[in-house]
Amino acid sequence: MNENVKKKFKLPHTFVLLFIILALIAAATWLVPGGKYDTHLVNGKQLINPDSFHYIESAPQGLVSLMRAPIKGFVEAAQIIGFVLIVGGAFAVLQKTEAIDSMIKSLARAHASSVFIQKALIPVFITLFSIGGATFGMNEEAIPFILIFVPLALALGYDTVVGVSIPFLGSQVGFSAAFLNPFNVGIAQGIAGVPVFSGWGYRLIVWVIATAVTIVFMMWYAARVKRDPTLSPTYALDLEKRKELPAGGVADFHGMTVRHKLVLWIFAGSLAVMVFGVVHYEWYIDEIAALFLSMAIVIGLVGRLDSTQIVEGFMQGARDLVGTALVIALARGTLVLARDAHIIDTMLHALMPLVQSAHPVFAAWKMFGIQTVINFFIHSGSGQAALTMPIMAPLADLVGVTRQTAILAFQFGEFTTPMIPTSGITVGVLALARIPWITWAKWMIPLQLIYAVLALSLLVPPCLMNWQ
Repeated sequence: MNENVKKKFKLPHTFVLLFIILALIAAATWLVPGGKYDTHLVNGKQLINPDSFHYIESAPQGLVSLMRAPIKGFVEAAQIIGFVLIVGGAFAVLQKTEAIDSMIKSLARAHASSVFIQKALIPVFITLFSIGGATFGMNEEAIPFILIFVPLALALGYDTVVGVSIPFLGSQVGFSAAFLNPFNVGIAQGIAGVPVFSGWGYRLIVWVIATAVTIVFMMWYAARVKRDPTLSPTYALDLEKRKELPAGGVADFHGMTVRHKLVLWIFAGSLAVMVFGVVHYEWYIDEIAALFLSMAIVIGLVGRLDSTQIVEGFMQGARDLVGTALVIALARGTLVLARDAHIIDTMLHALMPLVQSAHPVFAAWKMFGIQTVINFFIHSGSGQAALTMPIMAPLADLVGVTRQTAILAFQFGEFTTPMIPTSGITVGVLALARIPWITWAKWMIPLQLIYAVLALSLLVPPCLMNWQ
């Protein structure tokens, strides 16, 4: 009887959910009129003129457009899709050397005997990823770490959710509460006409609080799941994944070989080069993908794999992520439909009057709500800044909110990125970890509510102290 109930209420596959969203957006294009803001070039940037909105001829998206959206999404997301496939291939080569297996067994053995490692592992790594998000805008760069932290979390007695959350939530909370991120804070401040990276003191406080809240929540959840693994939403999935963990118990492990250590040092060095390149040379997906491809070749040779083993390992790793690539394409297709129908600017224009309020605090809260809605469709920090700050900045002046506060509300709107199904990064990470989106979303609800309360609370002091 229970089995029949479970089957009756079985939730649809992520592909089905995304296609339903695509269909709903296509239907909305027949109801929402087309609209457009004029843009003008300022210091080499295309900025929106907030007084220039005008209605244009609508472009409803029918059945043909709906069916074309996935391939258009695939084309527009080609960079990140190619990045995911190359990274997957590179990690498969790394996995073939058995260095990662050796490292996991070493950490598992140390974790079992060291109270310090048991207590510090989650806080230290979440803090490191959060620093990456807060300083150099770590975002897509967190994707490769899913392939390391999921098996590590399982080996340490946690679950897939913990393995995903350490790199993914760590980098996302750092990005959303950033204090020196050039891709959201820097661009938004430049557009708003305030000194770039000014106000970093309060933003640093915001980052510390948001990161600490994430760490406390994850420590509580990890301890809860370790006590009773059946409480994990991915319990059944993890039973299967544990069968894929390195053969042989920790008790049979005699330590890493020199070859394994050398491979891991090359891997760590590659990550350091990636961070250096992103920070100092503004590397993006192309350069990082090239780095991982080079790393795969070098690691394969050092790990004593022949050319056939390297190629076959790489191809298998890329092949395993084809589903992930298709999920990312579907997610990007949602933005393609809304953009091709010319309804994004119309929705933005309709939301603007809602900001006006009797008190600056309420106005700031409404800005946060609007940015949260916009984040459902546009996940690029720089893209959102270019779209919304030319309007939000002068609007802030009119409703008694400082421009710094408006920028903070814009940042907080990205707290929902780890949950929304239209984010290519989110669905890509979940597909990589093989977690159904609905399972992840249900788990994220309490933390998402905490982030919402946190955002609303942290917007109050800037309004009261007229933060400039």
